[in-house]
Amino acid sequence: MCGIIGYVGKEDSVGILLDGLRRLEYRGYDSAGIAVSGKNGISIVKSRGRLQCLQDKINAGERPFGNCGIGHTRWATHGEPSDANAHPHRCGHVTLVHNGIIENYMQLKAERLAEGVIFHSDTDTEVAAATLNHFYTGNPIAAIAKTVEAVEGSYALGILFDDQPETLYAVRRDSPLVVGLGSGENFIASDMTVLLQHTKRYLLPEPGEIAVIRKDGVEMFGLDGKPIVKEVRTADWDAGTAEKGGYPHFMLKEIHEEPDAVRRCLSPRIRNGHIELNISGLPDEALAKTERIHIVACGTAMHAGLVGRYAIESLARVPVEVDIASEFRYRNPILGKNDLVVLISQSGETADTLAALRLAKEHGIRTLAIVNVPGSSIAREADDVLYTWAGPEIAVASTKAYLVQLAVLYLVAVKLASLHETLSAKEESALCKELLEIPEKIQEAVESEPAVLECAQKLKDAQHVFFIGRGVDYTLCMESSLKLKEVSYIHCEAYAAGELKHGTISLIEQGTPVIAVATQPALYPKTVSNLEEVKARGADVMLVCGKDANVEADLAANVLRVPNVHDVLAPMAAIVPLQLLAYHIAVLRGCDVDKPRNLAKSVTVE
Repeated sequence: MCGIIGYVGKEDSVGILLDGLRRLEYRGYDSAGIAVSGKNGISIVKSRGRLQCLQDKINAGERPFGNCGIGHTRWATHGEPSDANAHPHRCGHVTLVHNGIIENYMQLKAERLAEGVIFHSDTDTEVAAATLNHFYTGNPIAAIAKTVEAVEGSYALGILFDDQPETLYAVRRDSPLVVGLGSGENFIASDMTVLLQHTKRYLLPEPGEIAVIRKDGVEMFGLDGKPIVKEVRTADWDAGTAEKGGYPHFMLKEIHEEPDAVRRCLSPRIRNGHIELNISGLPDEALAKTERIHIVACGTAMHAGLVGRYAIESLARVPVEVDIASEFRYRNPILGKNDLVVLISQSGETADTLAALRLAKEHGIRTLAIVNVPGSSIAREADDVLYTWAGPEIAVASTKAYLVQLAVLYLVAVKLASLHETLSAKEESALCKELLEIPEKIQEAVESEPAVLECAQKLKDAQHVFFIGRGVDYTLCMESSLKLKEVSYIHCEAYAAGELKHGTISLIEQGTPVIAVATQPALYPKTVSNLEEVKARGADVMLVCGKDANVEADLAANVLRVPNVHDVLAPMAAIVPLQLLAYHIAVLRGCDVDKPRNLAKSVTVE
C-alpha cells in the first residue's frame, strides 16, 4: 500500500523524488518523506498529510541537495499518521524506506531496546532500520542478508548507508519492487508506471535478491553474496498512458478506456469462432480434466470471480467455488487433485491472494493467475498466467480492471464449455462472435453518461443506498455497491432481491434510494415484484435493465437502459453506467475520486 521511489544519477534528486511520489499517490497514503545523500551527509524531510505538506516544508527552507535519494508515501499500519511515524526512518548508519509489514517487529524491538537503542516512532519500519544497523559493520550486502534472515513479514526496502555515497540498496520479500535502468541514472520504485517518464528498461528482483544501484550501473546479489545475472525487461506502456489525457480524473479516463481495454484482451484470443487461451503449461487436455475450480481474490477482483462462477457453471457445468482470499487461507479448503485454483489480482501483488496461491501450491494444486502486471509476484509464482492487458490503472477504485477480468473469465468459461462438450461448435462460434462485439456494447453504455449524471444529481445527498438484483445481477449489485461506497463514502449495501422479506425490507422507509439491476429476462418479473414491494414502503427506485425491457411507467423514477447482449454476458455492459454513477456522485459530493480516504491501490499487507 505504501510507495517507494529511489534515484541515483547526475540530476538533483529532490525534484525526481517528489515527482515519483506524486505518481505514487494513487496507492493511498497519509504521510510522505524523502532522504537525500549529499555533501553534508543524509538529510531527511518528512511530513504527515498530502504531498503538499512535504513540499511546503521543503519550500520553507528544509530543502536537501544531492544526486542520490529515496522517497516514500506511507499508509499507516503501525502508529498513527504523524511526522514522527512518516518514512524515511534512520538508525545509526542506516536510513531506509519500507513498503509492507514486519511481523516480528515486537521481538526485534525488544532486542534492540536491550542494546540501548532509542526509538523515535511507533513504526515497524524503524525497527527494521535498527536491525539493519545492528548487523552493519561496513559490508552492506552482508548486513542486508542477515536482516532478511532475521526479519519476518512482507516487505520491500530502499536503503542508504552513511558511508556508501551515491549508492542505493534495495531488497524485497513479497512486496513489489522494480529497478529502473536509465542512462547515467538508475532508479527503484514500487511500480514501473512511476518510472516511465525516465525509462522503460527495468529489472525485477526476486524475494531475497539484493540490488546495488549506482548512477553508472546496477548489480544484483543473492543472500549468499554471490552475483546474479538478471534479465533486462522492457515496459510496453508509455508515460502518456499513465496521465489523465484531458479527463478530470483517472477514474473517468479509465472507464472511457474500457472498450479498447476489453478489445485488446479478447481479440487476440478468439480465432475462427474458437477460444485460444495459449496457456503453455495448461494445455487443452489438462484443462479438460478440471473437475472443480476455486476462484480466489479480494474486493473487486472477487466480484469478478462471482460473475465468472455464473458463466463457468452455466456454460461448462463445472462446479466453481469463489473465496475471499483472506478467508480461503484460513478455512483449510478441500482441494482435489484435478482442481484448478484461479487467482485474480489487478496488481499481482495482493498479499492475501499471493498467500492463497502459495497455499494451493503447497497442496500440489495447479494454479492459474489472472493479472494485469507482467512480472508481478502472483504472475511469477503461479503455474500459468492469463494477462488482462489493460494497461496502467491509476485510480484506486478499479473499473477498467474489473471489465478485463470479466473478459478473461468469459474466455475461460467458453473454452471449458467447449472442452467439456457442453457447447456445440456452433454455439461456441456464436458466443465468440458476441464476445468480439462486446467492446462496441461497452462503448454504447459509456455514452449513456448524460442519463447517469441526471441520476447522480438525485442521489448525491443520500445517506443510505440499497442495491438489489437476482442471479448474476446480484453480483453486479455487490460490485456497484462497493464502487459507490469506495469513492462517495455513502453507506450502501447489496442484497439478493429474493432476500428482502427475510429482514432487509425493514430498512426501507419513505425516500430510501433503491437501485435495482435486472438484465436477465428469465428473472425480470421476479425483480419487478421486489421493486413493487419496496415502492409500497416509500422507496425511490432506479432501474438498470436491458434496452428492450418492458418497464411500467410508474415502476421507477429513473431507468438506465443498457445494450442488448447475450444474457450470460450482460454484466460486461450493465456495470458501466453503475461505475459512472459512482464516479459522478463522488464528484458532486466533492470527494477525492482517484484517492479515496483510507484506501490503497495495491494491498500488499494482510
